[in-house]
Amino acid sequence: MRYRIVPVTHFNQNCLIIWCEITHEAALVDPGGESNKLRAEVDKLNVKIGKILLTHGHIDHVGSAVELKKYYSVPIIGPHKSDQILLDSLIIQCNMLGVDIPDDTTSVIPDFWLKDGDTVQVGHEFFNVLHCPGHSPGHVVYWNKRQKFIIMGDVLFKENIGRTDLPGGNITSLMNSIKNKLFSLGDDIVFLPGHGAQSTIGHERVNNTFVV
Repeated sequence: MRYRIVPVTHFNQNCLIIWCEITHEAALVDPGGESNKLRAEVDKLNVKIGKILLTHGHIDHVGSAVELKKYYSVPIIGPHKSDQILLDSLIIQCNMLGVDIPDDTTSVIPDFWLKDGDTVQVGHEFFNVLHCPGHSPGHVVYWNKRQKFIIMGDVLFKENIGRTDLPGGNITSLMNSIKNKLFSLGDDIVFLPGHGAQSTIGHERVNNTFVV
């Protein structure tokens, strides 16, 4: 598996292009905006986008999902159905955050919802789905066991945690997700959060003072 981080919009959201080295099949994860930038990066990598994966329903993670779905003629997969209320209210989110409503994105309708225990395939790579609510009700993370790599979204950050003051946030649920689902995994697992630098589960277990 290989991946390319492409920060987008003034939120500096880590959109991710992941692909299988054998088949060159790829997925776009959390395309939050700047679709032209993302398309140019895909062209440079010479990979074939087969799906769009979403970790959750906040506008900074889904802003270009509909446009890129149409461009590549691919399905949108995820998040958990509990985030439908967020995906149906993107205009409200934009108004709250003072950002422009992206073209074609008054709402996002996934082709497939995900649930805990599902598996997503990209070429010969497999990602286990963990439902990790707290930052949002339907937040999921994508865990590649073989590569010891997690696409984290906004659940856990390097020495920080996801916000719970946005619609659907719940600090008790977030702590449960981190401590019971993520911290139960191996210390050597690398994760890429939705914003900022990557880290490891082991580093956060020892150094993350926000996890109480």
